[in-house]
Amino acid sequence: MSKSKTIPKLILTLLVALVGADSSQPQESQEPQVPQTPEGQNQPKPAARAIPGLDDSNEENSRQGNQTWQPDNSPLTGLSNPTIGAPELGHSYWVPGLAYGSTIQSQPLAQQGTSGWYANNYLGGDLSLMEAWGRSQLGLNCSAGGFFTTGNGESNGWYQQLSLVDSINLNRWQVQFFEAFSYIPESSFGFFGGSGLALPGIGGPLGPSLPGLGASATPNQSIYSATGPRFSNAFAAQVTYMLSRSGSITVGGAYGLLRYTEAGNVDSNMAVANIGYNYALNKTDSIGFFYQFAGEYYPGEPQAFASNSINFVYAKKITQRLALRLYGGPQFSSYRVPIGNQTRQTNGVAYASLSHAVRRGSVDLSYFHGLTGGSGVFVGAITDQLTISLSRQLGVAWTGNINFGYARNSSLGSANSAPAQTFNDWFAGGGISRPFGRAVNFTVNYTTRIEHSNVATCSGPGCNTNYTQNMVSVSLQWHTRPFVLH
Repeated sequence: MSKSKTIPKLILTLLVALVGADSSQPQESQEPQVPQTPEGQNQPKPAARAIPGLDDSNEENSRQGNQTWQPDNSPLTGLSNPTIGAPELGHSYWVPGLAYGSTIQSQPLAQQGTSGWYANNYLGGDLSLMEAWGRSQLGLNCSAGGFFTTGNGESNGWYQQLSLVDSINLNRWQVQFFEAFSYIPESSFGFFGGSGLALPGIGGPLGPSLPGLGASATPNQSIYSATGPRFSNAFAAQVTYMLSRSGSITVGGAYGLLRYTEAGNVDSNMAVANIGYNYALNKTDSIGFFYQFAGEYYPGEPQAFASNSINFVYAKKITQRLALRLYGGPQFSSYRVPIGNQTRQTNGVAYASLSHAVRRGSVDLSYFHGLTGGSGVFVGAITDQLTISLSRQLGVAWTGNINFGYARNSSLGSANSAPAQTFNDWFAGGGISRPFGRAVNFTVNYTTRIEHSNVATCSGPGCNTNYTQNMVSVSLQWHTRPFVLH
């Protein structure tokens, strides 16, 4: 059985087991602590929401305390992933901070024939903001700074990451805007080993938990052979209209780009448009379907792709505990330049997203199968990508985490009928973290990154089809007390 068929079956088995285990709990534990409106129904938010407990030295207490939680009312057929909700806040606020991180790693990514350990040191600032008005809410996480390397042939530089979500609720209408930007020195797939600097913002209970864009709306970066710093940006907007207490329609679109600063990589642009219908079966379960158009084109390249897909969607949301979203359907693709005398292809698209909060820990999982831009290496690729993150509190102060990712990218073929090139990329690792007081968090992680290709990725005597990098990362993040806006 092929890997592309085995992975979806493994994911489906895991999801069924997790949801089944959740449903086996007593009935009263399944009900959300805050009554959840039907999917797509938007109630006006309060003018001000309480800052989570300022003593964030124990994240478990922040999550399992007596706080009231706000359910996630994002549309089922939208472009973002569902969340387990967020604690109700009493005030709008912003929090600045500082961060230092260091990665000690073996040979640079995808540079065959080199050896020796070197370090990249990161120093920058963090900012998180949550602003709520009568019918709208803005959340922002941002990090920026510089990095300094000890590696021969490597260059110093800077980094920046930004995540922003703006939601507006007007009676039957919900309007949402998303922005995800990054400029980092290497692939975002396993960047910084899952430690505190991997994501923007100050992190911890005070960092806003924002719904991220799904895999279909962001440029893919899951091939390590695309080297050097890169800009990635995705902007999306969507509008949901409530037809009844249970049904709603969502229309949305996204535009993304991926740009590399070094020659030899493939830049790409992407555009996405979709329309879907959402229907709430009950307080926790929803179904729907949506049509999606996706286009990929490449500056300076004659090739371009367009795909049309029709997807069925199922979601289950239990506030503060579970957020599950599954969708899939046929995907019909067309090429501007024929590939192997073919200008059209039919395959499938599938997606799974899971966030599950358990006692003293959490499980996060995502899986995607479909046509992508090629991750800076291919002009289009068929991609299978899986990521899993597990965390658990160890005693009073320490928290442990395990992270795993796998991506398989296959080129779409060539006109001369040569075998399709395939990359298999993994990252796996884990670490521990703990807070010191109310304002400091320390993290240490180990990660290994592996790449295997059926064709050598460079030329010369030192080249082969396998690559492995080991990395130890340490980060220290500090933030002030929150500044109340109103």
